[in-house]
Amino acid sequence: MTGLVILGVGILALVILSASVRIVKEYERGVIFRLGRVIPGAKGPGLFFIIPIIDRMVKVTLQIVTLDIPPQDVITRDNVTVRVNAVCYFQVFDPVKATVEIENYHYATSQIAQTTLRAVLSKVHLDDILAERDQLNQDLQGIIDEVTDPWGVKVALVEIKDVDLPVEMQRAMAKQAEAERERRAKIINAEGEFQASQKLADAAQVIAQHPIAYQLRYLQTVTEVSAEKNSTLVIPIPIELLKPFQKAFGEEASTFD
Repeated sequence: MTGLVILGVGILALVILSASVRIVKEYERGVIFRLGRVIPGAKGPGLFFIIPIIDRMVKVTLQIVTLDIPPQDVITRDNVTVRVNAVCYFQVFDPVKATVEIENYHYATSQIAQTTLRAVLSKVHLDDILAERDQLNQDLQGIIDEVTDPWGVKVALVEIKDVDLPVEMQRAMAKQAEAERERRAKIINAEGEFQASQKLADAAQVIAQHPIAYQLRYLQTVTEVSAEKNSTLVIPIPIELLKPFQKAFGEEASTFD
């Protein structure tokens, strides 16, 4: 009988000991409630003892949590319907607040992230969503972090991942991009023509100052044309080539006179 009592007491001691021992990991903190009231300061990491039935420990992880924000249908400021999803990185910095101030900080952070994503993107144009994504990420992070701060949750980063556009908008943007490329090509072509005309004007000025340069260019052109093996070659003779002969004949005529 005595042996059974000792055995029963031993089993009871083991049960009480197992119920009172808590191990808190390095990335965790334990929030202890004693008779329903929270004991200030989170415990951990390490081995801790609590009073069974009287104390209750809630473990909170301090690791960075990756929250996938599901796709949200957003109407932008210029009345374009897009489907946007994002990712949010947050971390608990005050385990007591995360346990006492909010029922489920993970679910609450997810909901505020979704509503903030829709609210922020509905105030900007589609072009800003596509081009100013870094600034929008900062705005989202600041707004969500301000809301979650009283919960003991720090939002470190928010990133917009995908922006799905309607098919009609994709076609319109493709046409716009094609028109922009054509405009740039025409501008480049016009600039080339303008530069070529300037060079021709400079060449004309040089030829006007040195008439012999015009004759050399004429002879060069004749050589290039004759190299094509044409059966018949008609060569117009510029008046400038005849001026030396005209001048010579004119001098001889005046001598005979």
